[in-house]
Amino acid sequence: MTIEQLYNIYLQHRSVQTDTRKLKANDIFFALKGDNFNGNTFAAKALEMGAAFAVVDEAAYFTHPDRMMLVDNVLETLQALALWHRKQLNIPFLAITGTNGKTTTKELINASLSAGFKTYATIGNLNNHIGVPLTILGISSDVEIAVIEMGASHQQEIASYCTIALPTHGIITNIGKAHLEGFGSEEGVKKAKGELYDYLRANNGTVFVCNDYPYLMEMSKGISKVITYGSKDADYTGTPAADKALIGVQITSNSTIGFIQTKLTGSYNFPNVMAAVAVASHFNVPVEKIGPAIANYTPSNNRSQVIQQGTNTIIMDAYNANPSSMKAAIDNFVGIDATRKVLMLGAMMELGTDSIREHEALVEQLQRHHWEAVVLVGGDFKKVNHPYIFLENSAEAAQWLQQQQFQDTYILIKGSRSTGMEKVIA
Repeated sequence: MTIEQLYNIYLQHRSVQTDTRKLKANDIFFALKGDNFNGNTFAAKALEMGAAFAVVDEAAYFTHPDRMMLVDNVLETLQALALWHRKQLNIPFLAITGTNGKTTTKELINASLSAGFKTYATIGNLNNHIGVPLTILGISSDVEIAVIEMGASHQQEIASYCTIALPTHGIITNIGKAHLEGFGSEEGVKKAKGELYDYLRANNGTVFVCNDYPYLMEMSKGISKVITYGSKDADYTGTPAADKALIGVQITSNSTIGFIQTKLTGSYNFPNVMAAVAVASHFNVPVEKIGPAIANYTPSNNRSQVIQQGTNTIIMDAYNANPSSMKAAIDNFVGIDATRKVLMLGAMMELGTDSIREHEALVEQLQRHHWEAVVLVGGDFKKVNHPYIFLENSAEAAQWLQQQQFQDTYILIKGSRSTGMEKVIA
């Protein structure tokens, strides 16, 4: 059976699944393998559960020739099927990558574009070698614009996703310190994220660039179409305004959009809002719909959320953390007009040999300001000298917070995914 034949089966059964726990009737099941699992062992069960078809790559599990396809590599077949489907779609494909703000930017852009088009965007943060093809295969024939998030932890990863998604447009949100174990250095991060620009440069694509970041302007040279956004001297400009924890943005390059009061915390979300304004405006979404679409977006999944708990205001930004996003979150917290401020910070992960140094730098940043209390949780915070409270895990942090009985206090909660800092207020 060829990819074209498999695609014909896909056209009859448009839902693809890689996890039998999420399987629905008439899905196509792809038996992926990982370090600790082998999807081939579930292929027959998937058919029993109602899957229409299964793709396997081990002959021992090729038990239903009429409803199975035996291939050399299931993952590569999934990616090849996604590419085949992508080539049938003559619509704009906007790819988004960067160190911080990828998912928020993707959600804001999806919200603003949806005010004028039938759009499809990456669900959650399914932005890896499995998530990207699954996202593409989720795009139906009536979709007018696709928004694809791309994450990366090593070189050539973004380049590989581009060969599947074939983006026509792109955004790099920013470049910072993250996944240094895989990238080696911040320069390595820049090279890896820049693979999106490389693809668009070679394929006559369009990029949206925040010109408040000179390094992005430099990286984008040679791309045929560059649309800029930022605080000044750009195609689309705005000015951030903080209302306690929430950020508002005054659009200055298009007076008919005016002021957008968001439900997002942090001035670091200003370029994310401006990216959505630039993209929606470029695609001619009715100008009167752009502002409300962005203003109505409500963050979730522990990203840039503001939560009222009694008289306390909790800034929950605990989906992930790296040195760049930690610094931005603390700088923003410093700027909030409040008398009592508490920080509860989980350790940063995947920083390799730079980990101790980056945690020390974070402590130095904290010591430049006065806080009601600072709690550092887990990881390499244990190996760094500091004058703050150290707790082993988020469960201990949750217990500590309950005991304090704070009132009229702003509390910032942030940390890497593995520290589970969202459990502090669960």
